[in-house]
Amino acid sequence: MSANTPGHSRGLKKTHKATIAGVAALGAAALTLSLVPGNGSTETEPQALSGTQQVAWSYNANSPQAKALAASIDKQQTTIGLKAKQEAEAKAKADAKAKADAKAKAAAKAKAEAKAKADARAKAEAKAKAKKRAAEKAAASRSVARTPVFANNLDGWIREALFIMDKHDIPGSYNGLHKNIMRESSGNPRAINNWDINAINGIPSKGLLQVIYPTFKTYHVPGTAFDQYDPVANIVAAANYAADRYGSIDNVNSAY
Repeated sequence: MSANTPGHSRGLKKTHKATIAGVAALGAAALTLSLVPGNGSTETEPQALSGTQQVAWSYNANSPQAKALAASIDKQQTTIGLKAKQEAEAKAKADAKAKADAKAKAAAKAKAEAKAKADARAKAEAKAKAKKRAAEKAAASRSVARTPVFANNLDGWIREALFIMDKHDIPGSYNGLHKNIMRESSGNPRAINNWDINAINGIPSKGLLQVIYPTFKTYHVPGTAFDQYDPVANIVAAANYAADRYGSIDNVNSAY
């Protein structure tokens, strides 16, 4: 196609030109003309041009055919561009979803692992506590099994009192307890003083170590009978009071 072809537009897009040129070439190669005689005409019309002959081609951008062709090409290009854009958007959306799914999966995995660790730690702690309780229970059982049986007499009462005092860190010795018991009650657990000031005030001294009720109540040791006349409870409460006031029952040598 010559640049000097009448009606040629210099503003035609390269893609338009390429397409049109291709169409022209194909048309020129395939074109054959056949002239059929008119009705009743006896004249012989020129025969079709030989395929080897060149067919002149002219292009007019303002012609309806050219405009229709350009519009068709524009439509095709718009469709192709739109499709490419849609495919790109779909791919971007799919990539974003894949990333979100991967992130959610990683978060779920991390949460599951954290829960598994917490459960394992809780299980281990529970097992350790159970083991500790079992050990304490066994130790208590062994302690009970080792608790000696004391005689129900003054010697047995003193020895049982010392056994309990040792558990509660109350100082005192067998001799210290025995000498004070003999001075206060002569070893009689039912002894009572009904003539001193305490008796006048309504709180007589009672028991082996002659303890008044307020003192017994204040210094009573849990695990012993809450009874002033109980020999072991009386000894332990008196020894606890003496430890608080004198440092030890061993330091008491007179009325206290």
